[in-house]
Amino acid sequence: MAYHFFKDFDTTAGINDRVRTTYDGPLSYAEDYMVWNITKDDIRVRMAIYDEDVWPPLPTEKPQLPDPNARIPYSDFIVGGKYDMSDVIQPTYDEINKEYGLNEKQDD
Repeated sequence: MAYHFFKDFDTTAGINDRVRTTYDGPLSYAEDYMVWNITKDDIRVRMAIYDEDVWPPLPTEKPQLPDPNARIPYSDFIVGGKYDMSDVIQPTYDEINKEYGLNEKQDD
């Protein structure tokens, strides 16, 4: 039986307990790169060996630049949720400006 879920150290035991209430046959919980070799006589489960240090192939075409006219602005709801944190951030700006002789300002 194959079963798909978010497999992690804190989810596997609970899922296994639930699956086993209705199924008691062969079972494996897949991880990335898990391979099943299935024949009429046997099921073999193994982990594939792969190289983590691969380079992607070169693109066949130049990437398209994003169209600035297609940009979707933030909604009023999102913009309205922005907190004014200038009082919290300003001391950091002041310290760095003093130390390095700069006059950087916060973005509005």
